[in-house]
Amino acid sequence: MNDKKAALKKPLKTVNTILLSVLLLLLISSCSDQAQPPKKPPVPVTAGTVIQKTVPIQLRTIGNVEAYSTVSVKSQIGGVLTRVHFREGQDVSKGAFLFTIDPRPYEAALKQAEANLAKNNAQLAHARKEAQRYAELVKKGYVAQEQYDQISTNAASFEATVNADMAVVENARLQLKYCSIYSPISGRTGNLMANEGNLIKANADTAMVVINQVQPIYVSFTVPEQYLGEIKKYMSSGRLNVALVIGKDENYQESGVVTFVDNAVDAATGTIQLKATFANRQRFLWPGQFITAVMTLTTKPNAIVVPSQAIQTGQEGLYVFIIKADLTVEGRPVIAGITRDGETVIEKGLQPGEQVVTDGQLRLVPGAKVEIKNKGEAK
Repeated sequence: MNDKKAALKKPLKTVNTILLSVLLLLLISSCSDQAQPPKKPPVPVTAGTVIQKTVPIQLRTIGNVEAYSTVSVKSQIGGVLTRVHFREGQDVSKGAFLFTIDPRPYEAALKQAEANLAKNNAQLAHARKEAQRYAELVKKGYVAQEQYDQISTNAASFEATVNADMAVVENARLQLKYCSIYSPISGRTGNLMANEGNLIKANADTAMVVINQVQPIYVSFTVPEQYLGEIKKYMSSGRLNVALVIGKDENYQESGVVTFVDNAVDAATGTIQLKATFANRQRFLWPGQFITAVMTLTTKPNAIVVPSQAIQTGQEGLYVFIIKADLTVEGRPVIAGITRDGETVIEKGLQPGEQVVTDGQLRLVPGAKVEIKNKGEAK
């Protein structure tokens, strides 16, 4: 019996040993798996290339289009408006016939003034002849000196009267001339404020029509006062060009030139007003229109440029993720300059040809592996 029990114990001991070995192997395998976690997949990103190019130094601000000149047309005389020679909103040239005021009262006044002048001219001629005749008589002693003096005074008085009549005639002619109103500038007419048949007052508060000159035309805008020194510097060495952006993406093809800098800084806003002149050949610009003015001060050659979306802000300032040759990333601090059209000038920190991450930065840490989905360059 004891031999049988011993024979049964040997196989059981062997089975237990095998089970313990299997459990030990499983435990070692589990510990090995925990010590070596699976590798993380590369982070998908988009990339851009650092390039070197010439970049314009510009100031961008909101501007307003103004008429080159504006004239409020008023009548210098009173009377009934008998004729309007244009349509409101019509383009007119300098000297174009605009209005006719009833000329009949002024024609009658001119005729009366001319009649008075003719009468006094006749009396002056008679007085001069009398003065000449009495001058001969006084020399011969036929008349007294007092009589001659009286005749001479009468002649001088008539001469003064004639001069006054001539001034009256000239004024009457001028008043008659004012019955016809002409355009003092070339431009576009606005709303017609006086219609045929209206009684017009001389120099009334309300203009009969307003004319705006739109060729050329002004664009007025303001810039912060800290740029005044640079503006004066670059204006003294050459012209400052101004480009326009109308709406969101529509660039105005024609460029203008800064022609006016205000003589004082606005103390309330800390800005200074400038005006640029545009030829406005296509009449695309209109008074009162709001636009974006882009003034180019100078250009910066050989500037280091990256896509603006590559620049991130951290606790220690601005930085970018550089993609190295082994497709791992490195965070590098940079000093950024001006930004223009989605590009930023880097003053310090990058070299041309380096690749930077432009999208996907939120999942990155220094040393992380990346997969470039699409490559792009700063333009």
